[in-house]
Amino acid sequence: MKKTFYSALAFTLLLAGCSGGGSKPASSAAAGPDTEKGSGVMTYEQYMAADVDSEVVIEAYVQAKQSWWDNTVTVYAQDNDGGYFIYGMKCSEEDNGKLTEGQKIKVKGYKSIWSGEVEVVDGEFELEEGKWVAPAKDVTAALGTDALVDSQNLKVAFKGMKVEPSKDADGNEVAWTYKWDGSGSEGDDLYFNVSVNGNTYSFTVESYLCDANSDTYKAVKELKVGDVVDLEGFLYWYEGPNPHITSVKAAQ
Repeated sequence: MKKTFYSALAFTLLLAGCSGGGSKPASSAAAGPDTEKGSGVMTYEQYMAADVDSEVVIEAYVQAKQSWWDNTVTVYAQDNDGGYFIYGMKCSEEDNGKLTEGQKIKVKGYKSIWSGEVEVVDGEFELEEGKWVAPAKDVTAALGTDALVDSQNLKVAFKGMKVEPSKDADGNEVAWTYKWDGSGSEGDDLYFNVSVNGNTYSFTVESYLCDANSDTYKAVKELKVGDVVDLEGFLYWYEGPNPHITSVKAAQ
């Protein structure tokens, strides 16, 4: 599987999510996660302090997952203290159906860092009792600062982002491209540039997370340069911040 790190609106951008859009009921996030860790389970602080390639054991709540493939799945998870990117976790097709949003899991694997992204690899999981859907953390003010990395792998929000031009494979100015250089086609990752406070950033719709049939993918393809939008996603890292966007709506 790959690793990757977007005037008045000419159309109406509704809240667009990978599974069809819509906001979560407030109660799903309000209850809060269980902060008690089981025996032998690391806190987020202990996990971050662990040596690279060492065995780690974590408990967290699934917030989203990439597409299941070859008895593995990649999961974005979170607890009360931080986010986890669990890459290529062993998972049968049957068990994949149990990894619903908010499901608590215990994962044993190995800590890895890939191009700045802290992740769990070669993991195996157990389902645990508990449900929690994390609210998106607004990190707009942290863009362009060293503090942004403290939110790595969290579900995050970016407010009031203006769509800036990208360049397609022929050098034309466009609102988005297939792949980072415009060389792709339908079904590939989408890349787009957005700015706030005079600085421009590159964001991604990761097609394994939000495929071409998702509302998010379709919404980004409707963007026009100059549109101002609010975005949510997961703060993935690839040689710096590379958010994986999961929802798009007109700025409030």
